[in-house]
Amino acid sequence: MRKMMKPLAFLLIAGFAITSCKKEVKEPVQEEISQETLTKIYNHGFGTDNVQKVEEGYLVEGDIILTEEYLNSVPGGNFLRIANNEQYRTTNLVSAPRVITVSLDNKLSNLAGYSQALATMVSRYNAENLSLTFQVVSSGGTIRFVNANGPYLASAGFPSSNGSPYGQVKVYSRNIGSGTSSTFINFLATILAHEAGHCIGFRHTDFMDRSYSCGGAYANEGASSIGAIHIPGTPTGPEAKSWMLACISRNENRPFTANDKEALDYLYP
Repeated sequence: MRKMMKPLAFLLIAGFAITSCKKEVKEPVQEEISQETLTKIYNHGFGTDNVQKVEEGYLVEGDIILTEEYLNSVPGGNFLRIANNEQYRTTNLVSAPRVITVSLDNKLSNLAGYSQALATMVSRYNAENLSLTFQVVSSGGTIRFVNANGPYLASAGFPSSNGSPYGQVKVYSRNIGSGTSSTFINFLATILAHEAGHCIGFRHTDFMDRSYSCGGAYANEGASSIGAIHIPGTPTGPEAKSWMLACISRNENRPFTANDKEALDYLYP
């Protein structure tokens, strides 16, 4: 699990090069990020290394989009901790109960395995009997999975202050590939479920040290003065395979672990 690309960055790993697509993905010209913006990002509890300006706002931690609206809101709230390997939530959560529709754009729906992976993602969430129910629609979903170009695997944002899930997940299909094998479909379903997790308010499980899943040197994504809530009954040691770990290995399948389920049920009982 250590050789993965950065936050859901294909060979998402710190140190792994994107080989087959390297010539096709142009390095964007990076806009200088002001200290004021970096301070806002830090105060909301996110790392300030390698922040990128994107159309929707700012890309942080490899696969998380922070909008200007989010950065201008008042930091606060709690994060919840599972043992020594933590689950974290954002300040804003999705108002529940509610049905969240999900859809693929035409580019993704025409790629082998993507429709099946989305259906698998929905089944994983709905099997937990949460107050959030996911439903696949042909277009215009509450959360839209759209094809995009970028250096990672996918990216998404967090819920709005009015309780709505983040509405778009960018999927960098060129880096992920396509296929019909169960191995590929489960791998892709894990990526989609991870980004949907961000959309409903989850942060990376290895928030305090992303080297746990990404390898390389110790790397704390950032912290703020928010509180911590431990979920009773969880183990005292770190747990591998969480669906919200920052990095994922090629063709790895990560359905919800027991502690993932505890976290989901805690936020959306």
